[in-house]
Amino acid sequence: MRPVRRIGAAALVVVALVAPAHAAASTVEVAALQSALQGLALYSGYVDGIEGPLTREGIRALQSRRGLTVDGVAGPETRRALGWRGRPALGSRVMRSGDRGWDVAALQFLLQRAGQGAGRADGLFGPLTQAAVMRAQEAAGIGVDGLAGPVTIRSLRSGTGAATEAPTGPVRFLRPVPGPIGDPFGAPRNGYTHTGVDIPDPEGTPIGAAGVGTVIYAAYNGGGYGNLVVIQHRLGYTSWYGHMSTITAYVGEEVVGGTRIGYVGSTGDATGPHLHFEVRHYDTPIDPAPLLLSTVAARPARTTPRGPTGGCDGLNRGGHGDWIAGERLCAER
Repeated sequence: MRPVRRIGAAALVVVALVAPAHAAASTVEVAALQSALQGLALYSGYVDGIEGPLTREGIRALQSRRGLTVDGVAGPETRRALGWRGRPALGSRVMRSGDRGWDVAALQFLLQRAGQGAGRADGLFGPLTQAAVMRAQEAAGIGVDGLAGPVTIRSLRSGTGAATEAPTGPVRFLRPVPGPIGDPFGAPRNGYTHTGVDIPDPEGTPIGAAGVGTVIYAAYNGGGYGNLVVIQHRLGYTSWYGHMSTITAYVGEEVVGGTRIGYVGSTGDATGPHLHFEVRHYDTPIDPAPLLLSTVAARPARTTPRGPTGGCDGLNRGGHGDWIAGERLCAER
């Protein structure tokens, strides 16, 4: 399949970014900065909270674009130059559907880390984010109102809002289809390396979810995956299922290991029927083979869809276009 650059996922920040990133910024602050820069197409790396050359390059590019002193340091002026992506600070307001900003992206990162399936942390508070907030509130035993205020944020930061169904030990996944692994992770392609594993199986073979989670994307993807389903698990893991002939999952669906999510096909950049299975940890592709159990996912009957289809808060932004090519599951348009 054609390469798809890394997906950006916004991250958490708890105070205004007023100190030089290389000297005093925490991991979450750096991640929030990376997310904001990525939203402005100034950062092409992973949102991982680790400051490096690409992060500093993005800061300098922003500073140059806005006529600021180009020093690679994310001070107050640079933070203001991020516009709405750089404000307000997490905890400065009660967040609700329709809000946008730095604090919303931080909230989405916390929800993602807790395994509550907020989708891509893009700083836009939509229906999928609201549903994730409500799940986290229920898990924490606090008032379930879909509003993200101090109590909800505190529960997420302390871990009480985390999903409880997932294993607490090393992460493992069921095999989504019975076939053997073909092309492995990291296999060289034309100018890039394979970001998952290919599992050849006949057209129409049922595909089961590899574990407990929430569907955050279920639509055609123009970046090479074809019909694609993405499931958010806890602890920052997502699983990807590409080239499906038919999708049976829907955005917001809560799944368990074996829930039917679609059927093997050859849509997108595929030369024959197979499942492209990919695992990402905080949006960084990792080799799924060592994480796969020998057990093939059982396939319980599916329920009737209760929610929207598409991706990122139920919006299929871009249809069959190559809108994922910048490695954003749902980029702002």
